[in-house]
Amino acid sequence: MIIKRLLITFALLALSTLSYAERIKDLASIAGVRNNQLVGYGLVVGLNGTGDKTKFTGQSMRSMLREMGVTLPPGTDPKSKNVAAVAVHANLPPFLKPGQNIDVTVSSLGDAKSLRGGSLIMTPLKGADGQIYAMAQGNLVVGGFGAEASDGSRITVNIPSAGRIPNGATIERTVKNSFNVGDHIILNLHQADFTTASRLTDSINHTLGKGSARAMDAASIKVNAPRDPSQRVPFLSLIENLELNPGEAAAKIVINSRTGTIVIGQHVRVSPAAVTHGNLSVTISANTEVSQPNSFSSGETVITPNFDIEVTEEDSRMFVFNPGTSLDEIVRAVNQVGAAPGDLVAILEALKQAGALRAELIII
Repeated sequence: MIIKRLLITFALLALSTLSYAERIKDLASIAGVRNNQLVGYGLVVGLNGTGDKTKFTGQSMRSMLREMGVTLPPGTDPKSKNVAAVAVHANLPPFLKPGQNIDVTVSSLGDAKSLRGGSLIMTPLKGADGQIYAMAQGNLVVGGFGAEASDGSRITVNIPSAGRIPNGATIERTVKNSFNVGDHIILNLHQADFTTASRLTDSINHTLGKGSARAMDAASIKVNAPRDPSQRVPFLSLIENLELNPGEAAAKIVINSRTGTIVIGQHVRVSPAAVTHGNLSVTISANTEVSQPNSFSSGETVITPNFDIEVTEEDSRMFVFNPGTSLDEIVRAVNQVGAAPGDLVAILEALKQAGALRAELIII
């Protein structure tokens, strides 16, 4: 069995002790100011024979025609291969007003082979409360395509059964948020961290005065804000552009078992430990030998396999981790012994089991 050599990547999350200031805008978001998901069910028409063959698509087409004043004869089953039933979904950003447009994604629900060249018929998009917030319609942009021969062979590139409509939905209703409600706002950190929350609070208090902000927990900071919306907008503009040095992340090692990528954080440390590393290779080869009897004899031709077994063992290599070994020393030691990605994972897991690895080991 051939084992493909995996790609191993060591990411140095911080190459020095220097820290870099970041804006509050990049570290936190305002509570209650968020996107809202919209979803709808519709029909895509104008396909070149690549539509659905399912019954519910015909039922949907009959209902659509009925709404337009067209009544099909009883018992008629519209089986149009140029129509496909689709799910339409979009994200509604905060503060968008009626008349503005958003992008929508259209995905096939039935057995349509491709949505290329189709147009979405007017489709209402609803929120979680069942209210209609946007109307979608337009021509699809499909990145994938497929081709099929008469003998049944076919090829598909990317995904032709899904597409997008840029600015394909028009907002019909706004979503209320808590931006202008109350005399304070709450900033939620993207990554909860007590150090970052404390530094963010100090940064706001240093700029606006003591008591202007107070940390509620590791992720939320409560900030006093003016009630007047005309004052709240420049107030938040000032806050989101303040800079601070966020707290450093905890020591972690992340291993992606599928791609062989290994990311080791800067603060990973190893307690005193000795590690030995060696490989044992076993190679089995088979040679077929033929035993041919003499002429005019009563013997039979016999095929006899001959197996050769070769065992190769590399010299074991040992290296020692001193107290407080840092990331660059770990990488240097592993490279010196020529460990493969799989070997490194085994070494890290063994160090973790021995209690010598001062980091969280995450395997995804």
